[in-house]
Amino acid sequence: MQPNQKAARVGIIFIVLLIVSGIVLMYRGNDATILATEKKDAILTAEQIKLSFDSVGGRLINEAVKEGQVVNAGDLIMALDSTDTDLSIEKLRAQIAQLDAQIRSTTGSLNVNLFRVDNDEQQSFRQIDSQRAAVNSAQATLKNSEINYQRMVSLVKEGAVAQSNLDDAIMALNVARANVQTQEQLLERLLAGVNDNGYTDSLSLPTIAQERAAAQNMENDIEALTQQRKALEVQLKELQVAKSRLILRAPESGKILSVLQKQGEMISPNVPVVLLETKRIYYDIYVSEEQAVNLREGEEVTCTTVAGDKKVKGTIRLLTQAPGFADLKQSREKSQADLSAFQVRIYIDPSSDVLAGQTVTVDFSN
Repeated sequence: MQPNQKAARVGIIFIVLLIVSGIVLMYRGNDATILATEKKDAILTAEQIKLSFDSVGGRLINEAVKEGQVVNAGDLIMALDSTDTDLSIEKLRAQIAQLDAQIRSTTGSLNVNLFRVDNDEQQSFRQIDSQRAAVNSAQATLKNSEINYQRMVSLVKEGAVAQSNLDDAIMALNVARANVQTQEQLLERLLAGVNDNGYTDSLSLPTIAQERAAAQNMENDIEALTQQRKALEVQLKELQVAKSRLILRAPESGKILSVLQKQGEMISPNVPVVLLETKRIYYDIYVSEEQAVNLREGEEVTCTTVAGDKKVKGTIRLLTQAPGFADLKQSREKSQADLSAFQVRIYIDPSSDVLAGQTVTVDFSN
């Protein structure tokens, strides 16, 4: 075979292979763009938490963790000095104890005063009964004196008795009248303006009512002390909460990435002191509109690790339109994207044995 013929044959074979390859690529779509659309690579990322002391500050006295250390939920991370808070708590407890003593003392005085008022009321009732009897006795004596006076007048007219006997009867009558008036005034003084209905125990004496009102007014003092105690209890609870916040614990299991504050430093409230890497691992991929319409939040997706070719299951938590930089091409009018991209965030199963930073691939060809 001539060299020229051999070269021509090789050229023809090459052209035929090129044409066949183009046809295959055209039907199978194995060009770079199609492959990039069917397979999505992503980096596993762990969520990070910035730990800080909630609304409290102070000197850091215990730095319990180091960078790279694995911690479990509830483990001690850091602690601040609690001396000032402890003293404030002790002071409030002493004030509460003092108020408790005042409440007990005032309550005791109230009970004593109420007992005294009840006793005074009973004594007043008995004095009224006694004075009412004295009035009745004086009225009876007056009546007898009047009868004796009338009899003496008749006897003097008949000459049966001397004039001196009549004078004695007149004197006795005047004394009896004065005694009735005196006893009635004493009864009115005991009644203090209350209408005497004859039933002593039903009387409401003004003096007793005033004494009882003064005694019951101590209940307001007790209520005021009780409210002060409640206010101090609220302050005590606030201090106890503040003290509990002086100890920083891990909110969940993870790994310490960075310790931002060191032992002995003054820590300000709500300033990050530790960076914690959690076990919540996710990855983001960007898909086309055609692929996005077939995905749903909550749907399960399986990816494959590049290292080890391990299948890892995950769940779609977020499906939303991606930023403009992720759109596919931009060759339409006014530089609009040919296809808008959608961001898909997938959280993997917590039990999966993978590490943050690994590369995974999601195959959409099927």
